[in-house]
Amino acid sequence: MKLEHSGRGRNIFRFNYLILQGTKIHPLWGTAQLFVHPRFMHGAATSSELGVYAYSAAQVKKAMEVTHYLGGENYVFWGGREGYQTLLNTDMGRELGSFVNYILARFLEAAATYKKKIGFNGTLLIEPKPQEPTKHQYDWDAATTANFLRKYGLIDEFKLNIECNHATLSGHSCHHELETARLNGLLGNIDANTGDPQVGWDTDQFLTDVAESTMVMLSVIRNGGLAPGGFNFDAKLRRESTDVEDLFIAHITGMDALARGLRNAAKLIEDGSLAELVRKRYQSFDTEVGAKIEAGKADFEYLEKKAMEWGEPKVPSAKQCLCPEWMLLFLFTFTPCSAPYFYSPYNPAVFLF
Repeated sequence: MKLEHSGRGRNIFRFNYLILQGTKIHPLWGTAQLFVHPRFMHGAATSSELGVYAYSAAQVKKAMEVTHYLGGENYVFWGGREGYQTLLNTDMGRELGSFVNYILARFLEAAATYKKKIGFNGTLLIEPKPQEPTKHQYDWDAATTANFLRKYGLIDEFKLNIECNHATLSGHSCHHELETARLNGLLGNIDANTGDPQVGWDTDQFLTDVAESTMVMLSVIRNGGLAPGGFNFDAKLRRESTDVEDLFIAHITGMDALARGLRNAAKLIEDGSLAELVRKRYQSFDTEVGAKIEAGKADFEYLEKKAMEWGEPKVPSAKQCLCPEWMLLFLFTFTPCSAPYFYSPYNPAVFLF
């Protein structure tokens, strides 16, 4: 579709506008498709062609306006081609030093400015992804994106939209990416789809693993929720699911998995056993010496003196094998077994079967 206000574009907007009138339904977020058309073969906000850069800005401008007019609560940037395919035709020094990151930062800065100009109060979200369709994307994962935003002074203007499938593509778990975003104050939305570990590709499957959804919900609860963000399913039916009812079944299954994950996570937090295990693991720092270290008042001379005084450290178990056992308890039952095989030293009420 051309950049100009085409009849098709106007009709789509009017259709959605009329449907939403008189309801409390609003789009969770809007976005612009800047990767399929051949014009974006070298990227959009990081294209080596100035004309494409300007075209991309105009397309984001229009998409943001439509999102605003439809009452959308967020706007997502997904840089599907913001990266490179081969270093043989890429000037990495220029791109990493002053070109791509600089113009990408200016692109995002201009988007944040325009958002305020039109009175759009939604959150601007960036969705990290390591590769596909490009070989290497600059927003590789949550940590990379957070550091980019911090470096260019955009950390207060954007949050992250974490997709579980993208997490696995970058070599992380979904929980890792969510916690990285949360601890940086950037967790804004969750794209609740997943992939097949045997495929290693962005397969966009519905999240049905209750263990994974429980970990996801642990981060959501610790984050105090996601509002004005939320969960969305950027997922597709499997090729073998051809009935109309399969579309409903797939979404219901995904929602049920998240609902069960929320209940599990709430019980896990309420029980407190896992939190107590973590507290005890780091309790050696809850001392006068630990406080001096965290306050930046313990230099090497001081620490050497303490090391000589204490001698060989005694390193306790981190209970690495106990953690998944507790997870199993809350995944499959909320009631302790009457004939326990294991007694928890952290919470006498917790038994594993």
